[in-house]
Amino acid sequence: MSSIWKFANVQLRDLAVYEPGKPIEETARELGAEASSIIKLASNENPLGPSPKARGAMKEAIDSAHLYPDGGGYYVTLALSQKLGVPADHIILGNGSNEIIEFIGHAFLHPGAEIVTPEHAFIAYKIIAKVFGARTIEIAAPDFQQDLDAILKAITPATRAVFVANPNNPTGTLVSQEAIDAFIARVPENVIVAFDEAYYEYVDTPPDTLKFVRDGRNVIVLRTFSKIHGLASVRLGYGIARPELIRVLQKTREPFNVNGIAQAAAVAALADEEHQRETKRVTDAGRVYLQQQFANMNLRFVPSAGNFVLVHVGNGTEVFRELLRRRIIVRALKGYALAQWVRVSIGTMEQNRALIAALREILARANG
Repeated sequence: MSSIWKFANVQLRDLAVYEPGKPIEETARELGAEASSIIKLASNENPLGPSPKARGAMKEAIDSAHLYPDGGGYYVTLALSQKLGVPADHIILGNGSNEIIEFIGHAFLHPGAEIVTPEHAFIAYKIIAKVFGARTIEIAAPDFQQDLDAILKAITPATRAVFVANPNNPTGTLVSQEAIDAFIARVPENVIVAFDEAYYEYVDTPPDTLKFVRDGRNVIVLRTFSKIHGLASVRLGYGIARPELIRVLQKTREPFNVNGIAQAAAVAALADEEHQRETKRVTDAGRVYLQQQFANMNLRFVPSAGNFVLVHVGNGTEVFRELLRRRIIVRALKGYALAQWVRVSIGTMEQNRALIAALREILARANG
């Protein structure tokens, strides 16, 4: 029988499949341990979990699990509209903000098209481009800083979209308002600019990108309920853009792409500002602690604006494995061309301390 690859889309042959952070359950099975004994600091999740209000809303929503959800996500969209100060027709919901990236691919990418993004950026951009046969132009990021001037110079007539994560994952670096303003003033109007702001709520004074949406630019701002709201498992993200761009993206959206339990949780989570403040407090304290400890250990790290820290450990894969043996999961970054680094999500202070103690032991043994 002929190989199925003879008939499959050619661009899929060498497509690298996205590898998420190692799950707790898989680690527990491999180690023969209880899942409760595993510390996961790999996927930038909220260590406090969902807000109590969101938990209650999800429990109530289970009673309607036999019914199809609201396909338009009316109440989530309304709550976001009120929170963000933009009309409802400026918002599109996705099964995580990753799906919004896929919408952009469906709408604007094709063989011969290009996207431009900094190196060490969220790998999903390259994967989506490859799926649609488009080419990814990666721009050098000196000292891990995203160079918007260089991105601008890389735009060609084939460029369909630019992706800028801010703060960037996995480096944690933040592009300033001044740099963004100068960039948008010069970017061609036929190029879609996606600002991926999954970690927006962790930034003390985040740049205002919604002003470009209000000005009618071809800008889409991506945000999520997976991070500060602690709803990564139920999958809900959203995009904010001018209405015409939203209508184009809506053409690519599958019916009922956001489940009813996620919608109920999101409405409740948005209203629980106390939980958001507590999450940020825990994150800020944990970030200060981890960065101080890395400095004390003479480890190079990238000062972060997110809920994670990128740290140079020598052999990222080996340190990842050694931590795994101690029931701590971090993220090795060989796939991001950062083989000597690991990304550490900020956990509770107890989890952070356990990570530092284990890392000190591992590095001490490695150094003889």
